[in-house]
Amino acid sequence: MQFIICGKMKLKIGIATCLLTFCLVQLLLLLLQSSNIFNLHKSVFTATRPNDYEEPMDKLLGGLLSTDLDEDSCLSRYQSSLYRKPSSYKPSEYLISKLRRYEMLHKRFGLATEAYKRATENLVHNHVLSMVSVFLYALLTERIILVDQWSDTSDLFCEHFPGTSWLLPLDSPLMDQPDSFNREHSHCYGTMLKNHGINSTTISSQLYLYLFHDYGDHDQTFFCEDNQMIIGKVRWLVVKSNQYFVPSLWLIPSFQTKLIKLFPQKDTVFHHLSRYLLHPRNQVWGIVTRSYIAYLSRADERLGIQVRLFEEGTGPLIKHVMDQTVACTQRDKLLPEVDTLSSKYIQKS
Repeated sequence: MQFIICGKMKLKIGIATCLLTFCLVQLLLLLLQSSNIFNLHKSVFTATRPNDYEEPMDKLLGGLLSTDLDEDSCLSRYQSSLYRKPSSYKPSEYLISKLRRYEMLHKRFGLATEAYKRATENLVHNHVLSMVSVFLYALLTERIILVDQWSDTSDLFCEHFPGTSWLLPLDSPLMDQPDSFNREHSHCYGTMLKNHGINSTTISSQLYLYLFHDYGDHDQTFFCEDNQMIIGKVRWLVVKSNQYFVPSLWLIPSFQTKLIKLFPQKDTVFHHLSRYLLHPRNQVWGIVTRSYIAYLSRADERLGIQVRLFEEGTGPLIKHVMDQTVACTQRDKLLPEVDTLSSKYIQKS
């Protein structure tokens, strides 16, 4: 069985991908950590079933979610549909069948199995992350995804797959060298190509894939058909990325037929996979639902705006960006107009 190790990526504002659920939880945690409220006992934030709990009409999200998972261990997985409008996009039957097949593969070849133990006997480890993109790549290539237990992953998100875990154990030999892989590493695929260190006949047992936003031409050949034929023979892939690289997977001809069957509507890839993968743990879900009730539940319409600053913000820069954002929402009538004169008058009084 072949594996992908998915591990640590230090996220900063401006380089985060469009992981909407992830960004929401991170924002809430950052806000709470900066206040005294986070020092309260953890039980205050733990989500529980309310007495007037309403059963979601489509808690399995059209078949995306498995029925074999314990509902109480991850309330957000089955309750999240109560907090948003019903999706107009239905997952394809092929996607549903691939997810169920992946869950069986993960249980069969995941942690604590003989296949995993044999595969890790001589493995060099690295931290990696590109959650949704790497998971789709795993679906397409019949690989198993394993995630390094950096604190935010294990603390924020529920386990995803019935009867097994996607987290590497802390005592795993794969956890020994979290920051050792870089472009100059001897197993970096782009560097090996550049130095003619790999071809169809000289296959390594492991490869490190550098897929950051500043990757070079040799690294980008990961998305070429001929290179995928070589990579497909490698047992262990270590992926490090700060990108949502799903669109580039469509450039690989051998993936296109599967992708079209999985996602007849191309723009639903993140929509479906994020609803399958990204479910906050009960403690975090408690924070999310309390914030929703306090600030969003009474709104007739809700609008999400992502603002990205690629440089550390200063006062003038932040004000300029905010002015641009407000002007855009007003010009396109995304938000109702505000009587600024009346607002000033009220503030002065």
